[in-house]
Amino acid sequence: MTSPIRPTDDDARALARQLVQTARFGALAVTDPETGAPMVSRIAVVPGPDGMPLSLVSDLAFHTKALMANPVCSLLVGEPGPKGDPLTHPRLSLRAEARFVRHGDPDHAALAAHYLRMQPKAKLYIGFTDFSLLRLDILGAHLNGGFGKAFVLSAGDLGT
Repeated sequence: MTSPIRPTDDDARALARQLVQTARFGALAVTDPETGAPMVSRIAVVPGPDGMPLSLVSDLAFHTKALMANPVCSLLVGEPGPKGDPLTHPRLSLRAEARFVRHGDPDHAALAAHYLRMQPKAKLYIGFTDFSLLRLDILGAHLNGGFGKAFVLSAGDLGT
């Protein structure tokens, strides 16, 4: 059987970067530390200063507790357009390792200001002590650019 994965090219890299840059939310997949089962949560995201996803999470959230136990996760970004089959629209699944940036950490203030420029409503809770910024260190990705357009990307393909 022929592989459905196409050779990664500059168009695929550009589309993947665009999906990260335009995402304002995504589906975060984590592993439940008690059962080992996968669990998915919707989270708000912005592209960080390095171009990679940045989020704000509460210590009270299930996904935060799961990431503290096992920082390996996945984030799906890309939404269907207003017309057509949802499966024909591009989406990117990022494999990542989560890294928490807590209040008082050296780069927290700059990252918080950056986050608020793109998610201004977070001003209501970004200062709460149970909230941390969440950086996702990308390990690799799978891009579905639409029907018959599948690619495997490395962290380097995304510019990390």
